[in-house]
Amino acid sequence: MLVGKVLIGLLVGTLIGMTGVGGGVLLLPLLIFVLGVPPMLAVGSDAMFNFFTKIPSGSYHLTKGTVRKRVVLALACGSVPGSIAGVSLLGHLRSVYGSGVNTFITTAVGVLLICIPAFMLFQKQIEDRVYHRPPALDSWVGMSLIGLVAGFLVGMTSVGSGSIIMMLLLLLYKFPPKVMVGTDIVHAVALTGVTTLMHARLGNINTSLVGALLIGSIPGGLFGSYLSTRVPVPWLRRILYVLLLATGARMIWA
Repeated sequence: MLVGKVLIGLLVGTLIGMTGVGGGVLLLPLLIFVLGVPPMLAVGSDAMFNFFTKIPSGSYHLTKGTVRKRVVLALACGSVPGSIAGVSLLGHLRSVYGSGVNTFITTAVGVLLICIPAFMLFQKQIEDRVYHRPPALDSWVGMSLIGLVAGFLVGMTSVGSGSIIMMLLLLLYKFPPKVMVGTDIVHAVALTGVTTLMHARLGNINTSLVGALLIGSIPGGLFGSYLSTRVPVPWLRRILYVLLLATGARMIWA
């Protein structure tokens, strides 16, 4: 079983390194459907995995100056309480409905696995449409609201600490691509850190599972980065998005 967990981590790390697709989007369905991890436990473990995997890249962007710290703080003002509210809601639902909370999580994750890949499939067209217009929202309060929405969703599902923020920043703001990526990743470190602590308090994390996944994902990320210059990455991304869409549909209508 340990070997299987390490191999899942290796696969996810390789795909992240090759395509840049978020780890939460890729890992959570594998934990639930392949390893048979209960959704509540999968969400907490996935949050911890995302936290540790984003630290190195977040540190890199900070040293390169591609982080808007004001934006990170504004997003965190919303995402931290949003995450706390999301995890607290899960805890409340578990106390009321018991194992029925897993059905709620599966449905919520399924919806996000349809929305996020669908957006990513058309990201280039959306970028072309919004690039030449002025920002639709340019205030501390606006960025905090974005963080609040994303934090709540991440607290409940662990999916989207990067992709949801990126999607909303792209639609409502105009930042250079490197700055958007760096800002998003550094904020994700803070968001997944808080989410991990909240899930740990509720006992929703399997630390041995996370450790095994990390053992595989670290060399996988390096290997994927190496392969990224040798494989048709755009086509691989599209295949992944279609698979995620199908997985999301299965989670909703299973």
